[in-house]
Amino acid sequence: KMKPKFVEQASAKGHDAKILEKIWKDWEAFASYAFNKSHSTCYAWIAYQTAYLKAHYPAEYMAAVLSNNMNDIKQVSFFMEECKRMGLQVLGPCVNESFYKFTVNDEYAVRFGMGAIKGVGSGAVATIVENRKNGKYKSIFDLAKRIDLRAANKKAIENLALAGGFDAFEGTTRAQYFHDEGDGITFYEKAIRYGSKFQENENSSQVSLFGEASEVQIAEPVVPPCEDWSTMEKLAKEKEVVGIYISGHPLDDFRFEMKYFCNAKLEALKNLEQYVGKTLAFGDVQRRTAKNGKEWASFNLEGYDESFEFKIFGEDYLNFHRYLLPNNFVYFKLLIKEGWVNRDTGKKTDPRIQFSDAKQLQDVLGIFAKRLIVLLNIKDLQPEFIHKLSHLFNENKGDNQVTFEVMEIEKIKKLIETTAVLEENEEVVFEDENEDLEASEISENKAVQVTEVEEVKVVTKLSMASRKLKIKISNELLVELEKMQVNFKLN
Repeated sequence: KMKPKFVEQASAKGHDAKILEKIWKDWEAFASYAFNKSHSTCYAWIAYQTAYLKAHYPAEYMAAVLSNNMNDIKQVSFFMEECKRMGLQVLGPCVNESFYKFTVNDEYAVRFGMGAIKGVGSGAVATIVENRKNGKYKSIFDLAKRIDLRAANKKAIENLALAGGFDAFEGTTRAQYFHDEGDGITFYEKAIRYGSKFQENENSSQVSLFGEASEVQIAEPVVPPCEDWSTMEKLAKEKEVVGIYISGHPLDDFRFEMKYFCNAKLEALKNLEQYVGKTLAFGDVQRRTAKNGKEWASFNLEGYDESFEFKIFGEDYLNFHRYLLPNNFVYFKLLIKEGWVNRDTGKKTDPRIQFSDAKQLQDVLGIFAKRLIVLLNIKDLQPEFIHKLSHLFNENKGDNQVTFEVMEIEKIKKLIETTAVLEENEEVVFEDENEDLEASEISENKAVQVTEVEEVKVVTKLSMASRKLKIKISNELLVELEKMQVNFKLN
C-alpha cells in the first residue's frame, strides 16, 4: 500500500525512480528479518534475567523451565539432560513431595511434577497435596483413606504407581501394586476399595447404643509377596506413562561397555561425510520384503538422548537380522563407505553404511576387555587399602591381565596474569607513583589481575604388569573399584 505513495512523492521531489525502486527492495529484504531496537532491547533484558537466575538459582530456574515445557516430552527430556550437566538431581514423582508442576525440595533437588504423568489430572494432584498437609502418607492404605477417590480415580492411582509415585512407601515394590493373586483384582485396586469402604464408614456417622461414634474396624488388605520387576521393566512402564525414562536409563547398566568400546554416538550418523573410511562402534523392528523377494529390515537404534533409523539389506541382513529384536541391547560396528558414482552424471551419492559386526551388548565386556590398568597414587598405598584391593581381586579371579601404574603426583601452584581492558571513564589506581611516564601511559587503560591456579604434575610413574594375578573383568568388579574411588582404564 505504501510503495506507490513512496515512489510517487519521492519522484515528484526529483529522485530517480530506479534508485527509489532499489531502496524499497532493500527495505523489504531488511523488514523480512529485522525488528526495532526496543524489541531487541527487551529480548536482551530477558536474556540477562534468565542467565542471572540460572547462575544463582539453578534448581528453581530449571524447575520453572521444566514446568513451562511439561506438555512437550521431548523438551522435558532435553532439559532433564541439562539438569544432569549442571549437576542437579532430578527425582521422580512422589505423592509426599511432588506438586502438579516441577518443584525444588528441601535437599535442593528438582522433584518431578505429578501433572506430567498421563492420566493424573489437576483434581487428583489437588486432593493428594491438600490432604498431606496433616502429615505425609505412610502407605497406600493411608493415602486411600485420606484423599478424595473421586478426584483421584483408578487410572490416576495406577499411573502414579507405574511412574514411581509410591516408591517412598517402605516395604512395597511397584510390582506388588499390580500383583494378582488369582482373584482378578490387583493389589492397588484392593487398596482403593479399602479406602472407599473406610470413607463410607467415616461418613455414615453411625452412633452406637452407648452414644459413641461406632468405629467399625476394616482390615487392611495383605500386601502380596511377589518378585520385583527388573530395571528394564520398571523403566519401560515409566516411559509408558510419562513418555521418558525417569529413574534411570536402560543403558545405565552398560556404561563401561559404551565408555571403553564405543567410539561414536548415533548423532554422528547425521553427518556421514566426515566419517568416510572410518569404522564406528555404537527398539522397534520392521521386517519387510522387497519386490524381488529378498528380505530387508528397518529398525530404530536408541542411545541416551538420540535415535537413528537404519535400513539393512542383502548380505548384511542375512548376517545380522537375528539381533533385530524389540528392546534388545546391541553393539554394532559400522563402516562408512564412499557413495556410489552415477555413470551418467558422474555425481556421487551420499556415503553409505555397511554393517561389519554385531554383538549382544551384555557380551561386549567379556569379549573385548583383555586388561585392567589400575592407576594408583603412591600416597594412597596404605595397608588397609592394599588389603581391600587384594581381597576384591581374589573374589573376581579369571583370565584377564592386571597392570598397576603407580604415580608420584605433585601439585604445583602457578600465577597467571590476565589483562582486562578498561573503559575510558574507569579509573586505575596505581600503588607505585614513581613509575615513569611511559609505563603509566601504557597501563592507562589496562588492569592486570593475577590468579593462582593449581596444576597436577606426574613426577614419577612406574608401570608393573602382574604375572600371577588374573581376574575376570566384569561390571560388578568395575562398580566396586569405583566405590573404592580407584581410577582405572581398560585395554
